[in-house]
Amino acid sequence: MITLKSVKTKFLTKVIILKICKLKNSHWEKGINSQIRFFKRNCKPNDFNNLLYFKKNLIGYTLLRRRKFYEGNKKKNYFYFDTLVINKKFRDLKLSVFLMNFNNYIIKKNNFNSFLICKKKLINFYKKFDWKLENKKKIKIIGLKKNKNIMSYNFKKKILKKIILKI
Repeated sequence: MITLKSVKTKFLTKVIILKICKLKNSHWEKGINSQIRFFKRNCKPNDFNNLLYFKKNLIGYTLLRRRKFYEGNKKKNYFYFDTLVINKKFRDLKLSVFLMNFNNYIIKKNNFNSFLICKKKLINFYKKFDWKLENKKKIKIIGLKKNKNIMSYNFKKKILKKIILKI
């Protein structure tokens, strides 16, 4: 049985955080301690941790980090879509579809914009879920060292002004 849950960071137990870090480490092998440090440093209490379970096992995870961006002089909320990982044993079962649709639901339910940064090879994957590729010249990301691809979801733009994202 597949189950999806969205839990704010402040409500996660240490056991769940450890399971998240182990799942992430199965894809990005930086060590559990490194994953835990990243989690403690980067996850704020009101961030959304979207969990995909098969039976009672955590097999998928995404993180929607609640952040602010500036469009011109206006300060707005957005979700920084961070981390999409599926357990290696379940990757060929197209379970990311459930997780991506769930993320889009959470984003719309909260009436937020969402942005993500990805490699070129992932652009078509995210486009399947109505994410749009943005013009890198119009969006500045504070704290990003490499010039990667920026995509948005639920972003209604009239005239795109210069946008500054803080991640």
